[in-house]
Amino acid sequence: MSEKLPVAVQVYGLRDLLENTPDKFKEVMTKVKEMGYDGVELAGLYGLTPEYVRDTLKEIGLVPLSAHVPFVDMMEDLDKVIKDYSTIGVQYLVMPYMAEEYRPVNPEGFKGFLPLLNQVGEKIHQAGMTFLYHNHDFEFVKLEDGTWGYDAMFDAIPHDNLMSELDTCWCDVATGEPVEFIKKYAGRLPVLHLKDYIKKGQVKSMYKLIGIEQEETEEETGYFGFRPVGFGQMIWEPILEETVKAGTKWVVVEQDEHYELDPLEAARRSRDYLKILGW
Repeated sequence: MSEKLPVAVQVYGLRDLLENTPDKFKEVMTKVKEMGYDGVELAGLYGLTPEYVRDTLKEIGLVPLSAHVPFVDMMEDLDKVIKDYSTIGVQYLVMPYMAEEYRPVNPEGFKGFLPLLNQVGEKIHQAGMTFLYHNHDFEFVKLEDGTWGYDAMFDAIPHDNLMSELDTCWCDVATGEPVEFIKKYAGRLPVLHLKDYIKKGQVKSMYKLIGIEQEETEEETGYFGFRPVGFGQMIWEPILEETVKAGTKWVVVEQDEHYELDPLEAARRSRDYLKILGW
């Protein structure tokens, strides 16, 4: 593979090392840099000031390319969100999760949500940043007209106000077609999430894996678990090749849960696997 893109890690996957000990931010980020990562995608600041985060990442040599910010925080005080992350030097502000009432499975809620999404994206664009949407699998439901809910969302909003941060794992879980979606969103996909997983049989409660409470169901007969990139069932070469063709600027490694594995060890395995592929 001749062409390659810079590789970042989503800091959400390292949250267990930072949530109660933000003083370890510099130490953890230094280890991330030593593994060969080029940047980080932030997910909260752990009470640290934007200036400290900016200066620490600059000193270490990691690019703070993007940040996941809960939509409720954007709705409450978008000016502060923009100010804080502009200070850090973030280019992409990302909506990481869609509340149940807004999802395509609820047509009225979904329809009412799109103008809100557009307003937020417009303000972020005016501030010189780019608003991205990070999916799970629930956006990939077919609407009455036969289109994917995911596509309907992007069709309803101008490119300047909303671009894609396609999560390859969830797209694969829902559609089995991550390469096709990368092709479809070429030019509108500045950042791509690389996430690997293993899934066997019928799994009903996948969201408890990302911290969302769900009731246990008796029909639970399958298995779903996240893995470092290259250690699950995803086929990465065609995804990476198509990502370069799509004009994507960054790929971001994300692993929501690590089970017995140390989070930094998981991040190292993902990075080492990508190096084997020439990235």
